[in-house]
Amino acid sequence: MARKKPLTIDALWQLERLGIPSLSPDGAQAVCAVASHSMDENSSRSALWLLSTLGGEPRALTHCGEKDGQPSFSPQGDLVGFVAKREQQGHKDEAPQFYVIAPDGGEARRIGNVATGIEAFRWCPDGRRIVFISWVWPGLKGVKAQAEALKKFRARKDSSYATSEAHYRHWDHFTPAGRVPQLHLMDLASGKVRNLFEGTDFELQRGDPNAHCFDISPDGKRLVFAHDPAAEKRSDGRFALIELDLKRKRFETLAQDVGWDFSAPRYGPDGRCVAAIASHQAKGHTMPGQLAVITPGQPVEVVSAEWDHAVQAPLVWEEDGSAVLLGAEQQGQRHLWRFDLADHRAEVVVRGGWVQGFDKVAGTLVTVSDAADHPAQMHAHLPGRTARRLETFNDARMAQITLGRHEAISVTGALGDPVQVWLFYPPGFDPAKKYPLLQVIHGGPHTAVGDNWHYRWNNALFAAQGQVVAAVNYHGSSSFGHAFLDSITHRWGELELQDIEAATTELLKRRYIDPNRVYAAGGSYGGYMVAWMNGHVPGGPTGRYAAYVCHAGCFDWTAMFADDAWAWHAKELGGWYWDDMARVNAQSPHAFAANMNTPTLVMHGAKDYRVPDAQGLAYYNTLKARGVAARLLWFPDENHWILKPRNSKVWHEEFFAWLQSHRRLDGPHTASSTADSPLKRGRSGRKPS
Repeated sequence: MARKKPLTIDALWQLERLGIPSLSPDGAQAVCAVASHSMDENSSRSALWLLSTLGGEPRALTHCGEKDGQPSFSPQGDLVGFVAKREQQGHKDEAPQFYVIAPDGGEARRIGNVATGIEAFRWCPDGRRIVFISWVWPGLKGVKAQAEALKKFRARKDSSYATSEAHYRHWDHFTPAGRVPQLHLMDLASGKVRNLFEGTDFELQRGDPNAHCFDISPDGKRLVFAHDPAAEKRSDGRFALIELDLKRKRFETLAQDVGWDFSAPRYGPDGRCVAAIASHQAKGHTMPGQLAVITPGQPVEVVSAEWDHAVQAPLVWEEDGSAVLLGAEQQGQRHLWRFDLADHRAEVVVRGGWVQGFDKVAGTLVTVSDAADHPAQMHAHLPGRTARRLETFNDARMAQITLGRHEAISVTGALGDPVQVWLFYPPGFDPAKKYPLLQVIHGGPHTAVGDNWHYRWNNALFAAQGQVVAAVNYHGSSSFGHAFLDSITHRWGELELQDIEAATTELLKRRYIDPNRVYAAGGSYGGYMVAWMNGHVPGGPTGRYAAYVCHAGCFDWTAMFADDAWAWHAKELGGWYWDDMARVNAQSPHAFAANMNTPTLVMHGAKDYRVPDAQGLAYYNTLKARGVAARLLWFPDENHWILKPRNSKVWHEEFFAWLQSHRRLDGPHTASSTADSPLKRGRSGRKPS
């Protein structure tokens, strides 16, 4: 038997990545997209796979596409619809199109040709039509006019972008100039398309509109969608639920309240009521999503008001209408829950790890879940039977890898509250030896580091470098109740730092931690925290942390106004910078630059609009101006996340080499200069020593 090896970045990128499943009408088969990556070709592809819930080997359904995704069985089970950009019959798609393929195989075929492309879709109950999202010019009538406008736009000689909108870019792209996401109806037999919103002001959310934004009634006569009724669309808009009678072409408001935000509508089995996620934004921008049931003509009923969990899409009704299945986090894990509507009681149906996705049809439940010690796996849960694993995509590769153990501990943090800390130990951990300590600080801030498998910040991979990794679910983290999450509002950095420092203090009591090799790294809000720590935790030769790694971190809250989420700044910080500069600066790392003297690796992507790359550049320049050891790693083609295999490899090599080249000594700081650093070996493609 071959000897197992610790996890490496190359091994991580060799793993297949499972998408969200869709079940056939009889529950006998599931279809999902499976993505694979090539380090040599620096590329990725995804194909559709069929998996039997009753037993048998998975079968590849598509082979010719590069990015086949969003598969969904038709209501009759005779077709699988999906979205892809392909070349067929001499025509290469310029935008994603709708394709269908029979589940028993054959060739996939394109249905119609939508010039403006298809973002996401849902089947109509008759299986002969779909409703889909496309970005279109709202003032134009007919698909020909849209195609002509797009052709003219693509032929323009300038590259300018002009807008008067408040919400004009998201994550890593500008929203299409002058266009909005609207719902369309496509007939599969003819390929004909009709814009259901034509001549109206209705549109879906501008930030990544998807199939959760709308639903179709069981009789196919109505659809419900989430729409921001405000004249000016902003990233913090409060959405209403609108219902469209498809035959009468009449719109009616199902739920609208200036204090509430509604999303993820889903018709009940009888079509009389709609389940949705409702958040009481008038009480605060951090208010959790709650499960609501809307019956036309009656007040909205928030059924989970007493359940201190944040409800997450999708919502799936039980077939008898008695309960709704949903995802919700708890204590650093994400479970699948069944929420009973009669007694307002929630119970765990499938326990995480982290339940990434699920579907339930004809009594068969399928889940895709991962955990800190394994990538995503798919299971079928049939009544009266134990869960059945449906695939083994990654088993052979994982069998060659040895992972260190992990556990969750608790420390007393800020306000005297218990704070969860996940610990990841290196393979072959020996408590009689000395190990570096790496604090990995999660982003958000209102997310959680959990019992899940991550492809960008994989704590098992970090621990495999021979260090103990600590990941703190500091005040502000999700999955520990709303009061814990909201506690940091208007005082960012304060409680979180106390929690991280409490964890470091506790771990330094353990004899196996080397006090001269203590590090902290974080991305996004975690990057903010690392920059914050540099200005608030004593550094230098006798400081606690030998080095920091800051990826896509917030540095200057005034300059951060260039981001795509500027509408939330005053809610988060307690005021606009022009009204209360002192309050904003009190929470901004740049205001404490005079105290910064801990070596830092700064990493950023140029296409990052959530935290613009000027934040990382300003932080790096500040450190250089102060004479603090610093290194910059900048990617012109990456966004908030590092997604390309080769870039990810370089990112990890720089990360690991930076930590290895710095340690705090009792004497003067003796970290290698950048000229002598093993970082150069990381850039060459070889593993750092």
